[in-house]
Amino acid sequence: MGIKLKATVVPVLLALLLAPTIFSTSNDKLVRIGLKKVKRDMIGQMEDGRWLHGSRNCGGLKNVGEPGDVDVLSLKNYMNAQYFGDISLGTPPQKFTVIFDTGSSNLWVPSQKCHFSVACYFHSKYKSSESSTYRKNGKSAAIQYGTGAISGFFSEDNVQVGSLVVTDQEFIEATKEPGITFVAAKFDGILGLGFKEISVGDAVPVWYNMVNQGLIQEPVFSFWMSRKTDDGEGGELVFGGVDPDHYVGEHTYVPVTRKGYWQFNMGDVLVDGEATGYCSGGCAAIADSGTSMLAGPTAIITQINHAIGASGVVSQECKTVVSQYGKTIIEMLVAETKPQKICSQIGLCSFDGTRDVSMVIESVVEKNKDKASQGVRDAACSACEMAVVWIQSQLKRNMTEDRILDYANQLCEKLPSPMGESAVDCSTLSAMPSVSFSIGERVFDLKPEHYILQVGDGAQAQCISGFTALDVSPPLGPLWILGDIFMGRYHTVFDYGNLRVGFADAA
Repeated sequence: MGIKLKATVVPVLLALLLAPTIFSTSNDKLVRIGLKKVKRDMIGQMEDGRWLHGSRNCGGLKNVGEPGDVDVLSLKNYMNAQYFGDISLGTPPQKFTVIFDTGSSNLWVPSQKCHFSVACYFHSKYKSSESSTYRKNGKSAAIQYGTGAISGFFSEDNVQVGSLVVTDQEFIEATKEPGITFVAAKFDGILGLGFKEISVGDAVPVWYNMVNQGLIQEPVFSFWMSRKTDDGEGGELVFGGVDPDHYVGEHTYVPVTRKGYWQFNMGDVLVDGEATGYCSGGCAAIADSGTSMLAGPTAIITQINHAIGASGVVSQECKTVVSQYGKTIIEMLVAETKPQKICSQIGLCSFDGTRDVSMVIESVVEKNKDKASQGVRDAACSACEMAVVWIQSQLKRNMTEDRILDYANQLCEKLPSPMGESAVDCSTLSAMPSVSFSIGERVFDLKPEHYILQVGDGAQAQCISGFTALDVSPPLGPLWILGDIFMGRYHTVFDYGNLRVGFADAA
């Protein structure tokens, strides 16, 4: 789930099903969840760059154990952008389909006591009265997602993930779910793989209990996500080890900088090999299996989508700022004014980070529209901050003033849609640039076949940019969310024992 964004909905035209397998051994305590794909036609929804909370999982540490006995675990793959699988709760086991999510930390499933949420009638519900290992807890719980909030209460019971049985696990029985989103969801609940620091109710996450109860040999899990839609294999989630056949070369590791999400420091973002400069001083990033897309600051996502020819929306506030203040911004940057101070010095943003009334407001909104003025002030400040980033990047390329202002105006016409989607022409994929991310000592490239989501085939195919906008202010931001778009290209290791995240080329 990762950072919870505003809900948006986009129709999609394809779904995939998975029939998975689990491999485990008693001597090395390694559990692997295998995924397989079967195409079928369905209708789905994309939420905030997440295909209905899409997630997928694979991986582990190099050369830990060999596969042994085979257990079957039914996993499904939706849109090649959402992976989820079955777990069991209670004795005898009650089966639930869950998202394995590195961006949250709680386990929740619908409760039998969920009577007033329509969504609960479409999913399996936990029945505490039918489990001999159930223990009453009773603490209330609520989690806010971008697609809505769930609420309920905590209970305790045994949880089976593959062949592993975690005893006395705290989890949430959800008694309220948002209607439209969870009615359409292909999963019952969510199993969080994040840190305890973001666990609601201070509940110990399932992953922690796997380690604490000695169920796995190494405190490591990892993801391999197959992007080949025609080979029937979806990927693997590995607890306690890794299949070396699923990656090439060595992993590049970076330390976890903030325990909560799997957060680390990232360097610059490059488009077609040229640095944008936005993260030259460093940006925060998280590896999030619960986010299907790749999210980042609007200013850079706009540059990326412009470079790949993605559609956008025209911002008149942005064009007004460039027209009235573009030359001033250029002069201030040339005079070496600190970029972060420019917009406040010209009066479009206040020094404390809130938005001020400015001359540009009156050119866009009538004076008597008090309710709209604050929103336009926000838009003017945001437009100015983006214009500074764009102009600074062009100055570094020694562009002329006219070309710089023309470029900024073009970007004002390509801002990411409020609905989150940015369509591209499928016939132009071969001409699109690479988009790269500097992490540790390596630059990780994404090619069009990695960052474009293609729905359908032939003349009916639709292509969507895998980049979506997310603005998080300092000190927590700027923040990038490397979801399935990135993790599908790079095998990802979550090393809990050494507090680090590792990436290697997926095989």
